[in-house]
Amino acid sequence: MRLVLAAIVGIAAALLAWQLPGRLSGSSQAGLPELAAVRLFEPRRELADFSLSQSDGTRLIKGELKGHWTLVFLGFTHCPDVCPTTLAQFAKAQKAWAALPESSRPRVLFVSVDPERDSPDQVGDYAHGFHRDTLAATGDIPALEQFAQGLSMTFARAPLEPGQPADQYSVDHTASLALLDPEARMAGVLSSPYDIEAVTADLIALTQHGERR
Repeated sequence: MRLVLAAIVGIAAALLAWQLPGRLSGSSQAGLPELAAVRLFEPRRELADFSLSQSDGTRLIKGELKGHWTLVFLGFTHCPDVCPTTLAQFAKAQKAWAALPESSRPRVLFVSVDPERDSPDQVGDYAHGFHRDTLAATGDIPALEQFAQGLSMTFARAPLEPGQPADQYSVDHTASLALLDPEARMAGVLSSPYDIEAVTADLIALTQHGERR
């Protein structure tokens, strides 16, 4: 049931994002490389300023995400299915991106929306268990809600089932990924099931296109 709820939330958010004015496929935009899996919005959407706590003790602000294409995924470390599956899938892409210059290679950002149980350190340990380069952050609920809203994403604590301990709740969250461009603008949405090989190739092409400009 929780997996179904997460999927429904993800689909709803993806559909909302796809309805933004001016949605175009990346391959139809002048000057961009042909893309197989990634679809880009035009115009891109500016994000409001935000501030989250990173696992390395620093603040994650909008400026920290500039210079790279970034895939953003909301989740929590007690997630039984969607989160570990998604992070494991995109760890394969991160291994392929390792050949690109560190200054511009694509990145994955995992943001925990369960700050009651997930400290920044715990989020980092969890995310880095899939790939050491994954950015990991969390924040208080108001900061997380503002961040998620800017990405057309949602999350909410799921109701407890009868007899379920209070500290073993689940969190329903958007299961799709937001794509930010190197200006830290909302550039697109990726929805499961993911063709990891195609997404990897698209992000490499977009990165190399930017390096040539």
